[in-house]
Amino acid sequence: MTLARKLLAALTLLPASSAWSEATQYPLTLMNCGREIRVDAAPERTVTVGQSATETLYALGLDDRVVGTSVWFTPVLPEFQEANANIERIADNDPSFEGVVNLRPDLVAAQYEWHVGPTGSVATRDQFKDLGIDTYIMPADCDTKDNATGGDGTRTAAFSTNSIYKGIHELATIFDVQDTGENLIDELESREEKAISRAESLSLPDDLSAAFWFSSPDDSSDPYVAGRLGAPGYMMDKLGIQNVIQSNEEWPTVGWETIARADPDIIVIATMDRRRYAADSVEAKRDFLRNDPVAQEMSAVKNGHIIEMDAHAMSATMRTVYGLETLVEALSIQPFDR
Repeated sequence: MTLARKLLAALTLLPASSAWSEATQYPLTLMNCGREIRVDAAPERTVTVGQSATETLYALGLDDRVVGTSVWFTPVLPEFQEANANIERIADNDPSFEGVVNLRPDLVAAQYEWHVGPTGSVATRDQFKDLGIDTYIMPADCDTKDNATGGDGTRTAAFSTNSIYKGIHELATIFDVQDTGENLIDELESREEKAISRAESLSLPDDLSAAFWFSSPDDSSDPYVAGRLGAPGYMMDKLGIQNVIQSNEEWPTVGWETIARADPDIIVIATMDRRRYAADSVEAKRDFLRNDPVAQEMSAVKNGHIIEMDAHAMSATMRTVYGLETLVEALSIQPFDR
C-alpha cells in the first residue's frame, strides 16, 4: 500500500487494509472543507461547478450521474468527449443558482470554495442545504489553503497531490465506486512517479528559475502569476526550479517590472479556451511578451524559453500530474545552457 493510500486511510478513520475495499455504508458522514456533510445514498443527479469535479466524476465512470456542468477552462479530456457531449453545459463560467437548482440535483460538486462557500458566487452551502441538496468541494481547494483572504485564496502550506487523491477517494466513497477510485489513483500515482523519476535524470542548472503566467485582464493590468505554494509550486519543487514569485497567494497579481527584475529563465504560459480576460488567449500572451518593452528584455523571452501548459493543469486538479509531465517533457528537449 502506497504512502498516499495510508494517509487517505487515516483521513477517513478506516483501517488501511479496509479503506479501499469496503462498500459504502449509508448514511455517510465526512468532513469536507471544514464542514460535516451527510450523504444518505449514492447521488443520482449531480451538477458540477468546476471542470475538476466534472472530469473526476467522468474518470470514476460516473457520467451517467452528472446532469449538468459549468466553469470550463479547456476542452474536456479526449476520453470523455463522447460522454460529455450528452450532458448539459449550464454555463462556460459561473452558473446561476437557478440554473443549477432547475436541474434538480441531489449533489452539487464544486472545484472552488468561492463558488459555493460562505460567500458563494453561485450560492452558499446553506442555500443548497435548505433545498435538500448536498454539496461537496474538491479538497485541493481547501486543504492547506485559506480562502477567506479573498481573491483565489492563500496557501498556508504547500499543495500536495495527496489532496487530489483524497478528492478522488472521497467521491468514489460517496458514490460507492471504491474499486474504480483505487484504480484511478494507481494510474495517477504511477504517472506522477514516472515524471518525477524522469525529472531527476535531467541535467538542469541548479539555479534555474521560472514564472507561471495564467492570464491578465488586459495589457495594462498586472498578470495573474502562480504563488510559490500552489500546484505550479509543486511542479517546480519536483524539478528543483525556483519560483521567482514568493507570494503565498494562490494567484497573486505582480507587475511586469517586478517579474523582469527577477528575470526568470522560463515562463510557463497557460493555454485555455476560456475568454473571460484578454490574455486568456495564448497568442495574446506571446504577442505581449514579444512586444512589451519590459517583458521582451527578460531572459526567458530572449532565449525562447516559453512553455505552454494546459491552464487546468496549473490549478490544483487531477491534471496537475499531466502538467508535471508537460514541464518535464519540455525541459528534456530544450537546451538551458546559459
